[in-house]
Amino acid sequence: MTPADGAFVAALCARRAGLEVDPVKVYLLESRLAPVARREGFGSAAELLQAIRDRDEERLAWAVVEAMTHPETSFFRDPEVFAALRDQVLPELARGRQGQPVRIWCAACGSGQEVYSLAMMLADAPLGGAPVEFFASDINSRLLEKAQSGLYTQFEVQRGLPARLLVRHFEKRDEMFVISPRIRQMVRWRRVNLAEDITRLGRFEMVLCRNVMTQLTDAAQPVVMKSLVSAVRQGGALVMGAEETVSAALGVSAGAAPGLYTRVAALRAAA
Repeated sequence: MTPADGAFVAALCARRAGLEVDPVKVYLLESRLAPVARREGFGSAAELLQAIRDRDEERLAWAVVEAMTHPETSFFRDPEVFAALRDQVLPELARGRQGQPVRIWCAACGSGQEVYSLAMMLADAPLGGAPVEFFASDINSRLLEKAQSGLYTQFEVQRGLPARLLVRHFEKRDEMFVISPRIRQMVRWRRVNLAEDITRLGRFEMVLCRNVMTQLTDAAQPVVMKSLVSAVRQGGALVMGAEETVSAALGVSAGAAPGLYTRVAALRAAA
């Protein structure tokens, strides 16, 4: 790959998904694109990129964008956040719904550990009988396939998953572990590009989108953040990464743990 190839990839990712890619790190880009090139029958990443230039083929272009996503996730990541959700945030949301479903959206769900952590938590400690609807999405279709399979390696289940939950909710399958059908069936999956219009998804009592903003371009960050806040019902919760902040101008107030926010007001026109 050449510097021109790196610039092409960076522009492609920014335009289609608001994704920040460093065009200078050609070696890193090539290491991520080489498997895509082999899968699509090309001799190299450079050949793959040239084909996209020549053909303007949507499927290949999105394969490149998806390869550049690099989510970092694990079961029950940031235990303080999950404790606050279990003990304070979710019970309060359930009380406010008066028997209506509590809709939870895990945006940029990656390979699914976060939404399954929530599903296991609520399967073991229901919200006083209040129904819960889980939705999970990602821009990366291959990660979504993995998430829907519920199949994880020994390394993945050792990262944050308590042993009691592994025994209770997983079965051993050869060298892998598969989460139970009961938990898998609690989640509805969909491919979603956060840089596009997400209003069609409706409103949710809680939206989780953790550690995603730093992967977006400076231009995309405020647009995506505003869209995420808009997806939260007034009085609902927005869950970001512990190091991510949301401006009060968007109508939110800080919550019980780092990264937790409550939607307290409508979006201001100037936001």
